[in-house]
Amino acid sequence: MKQEKAAFQVLDLKGLMHFYPDRISREMLAETPEMRIALMCLEPGQELAPHKAPMRLIMYVVEGSGTFTVGQQQIEADEKSAILCERMVEPGFKASKGQRLVVMAVVVAVD
Repeated sequence: MKQEKAAFQVLDLKGLMHFYPDRISREMLAETPEMRIALMCLEPGQELAPHKAPMRLIMYVVEGSGTFTVGQQQIEADEKSAILCERMVEPGFKASKGQRLVVMAVVVAVD
């Protein structure tokens, strides 16, 4: 008998947060052909270098604060902020000094 896929999923983000002194923590929360969701946890000063992204991206600050790079722009953002990026810009982010940063990145397919 074929098992049906659940129509929803509840994620306990607090329980999925992990921090490492020597690297960014990346937890893949969902991965489908249409969308990927990752939770990234950074200790103060850690950075995800800007990189080309062929898909649309939403970076949502779950906790903390940091500097976000979108192409040539630098944006200071803190908890409950969302940064929407079009494809082929170079997104990246860095945790502020003295603050951890937790970002939920949602990558969606381009039409």
